[in-house]
Amino acid sequence: MGADVHKGEDRNGGRPSGDGDELVPDHEYLSLERELTFLLRRARANQGEMAREVHPDLESAAYGLLVRLEEYGRQRATELAAYIGVGKATMSRQLRALEDLGLIAREPDPADGRAWLVDLTGEGRRRVTHVREARRARYVTQLSHWDRREVAELARLLHQLNGVIGK
Repeated sequence: MGADVHKGEDRNGGRPSGDGDELVPDHEYLSLERELTFLLRRARANQGEMAREVHPDLESAAYGLLVRLEEYGRQRATELAAYIGVGKATMSRQLRALEDLGLIAREPDPADGRAWLVDLTGEGRRRVTHVREARRARYVTQLSHWDRREVAELARLLHQLNGVIGK
C-alpha cells in the first residue's frame, strides 16, 4: 500500500517529503486504515454468527439492538433508531421482526401514551446473555497472553476512537 505512492500524487494520504513534490505516506494512518478494515470485516462476519446463535432467523443488523437493550434496558424506538443511525421505518421493521421472534416486547410509555417502550423478553435476555458470555469467554482465551492492562488500554482506545469516528 505505502509503496504505491507516485510522484505528484496524494493517493495514500501522504505528506510532502520536503524534497520537491514527492510524497511520503503517513504510515501510521495507512496502518490504521488497513487494520480497521480487517477488524471491521471480521466484526461484520462475527456479528452475523452471533445473531444466528441468538436465533437462526435473526438479521445480523438487529443483533446490535438486542445488545443495546441488554446493556441499557427498555428504551423508546426513537432512541434505538438514533443510536443505530436508521430511520423510523427501518427501526419499526426491525422491531417487528424481533417481536415476531419473541426476543422483544413493546409496551406503552407511561410518560407519553403515544410512544412505546421496547425491552427484551425473558427469552430474548437469556439468549443474548448466553451469546455475549460465550463471546467474552473467547476473548479471554484468545487474549490470554495479553496483560490485562493492554486489554484495558485497547478498550479505552477503541472507546476514544468510537467517540470521534461518527462525528
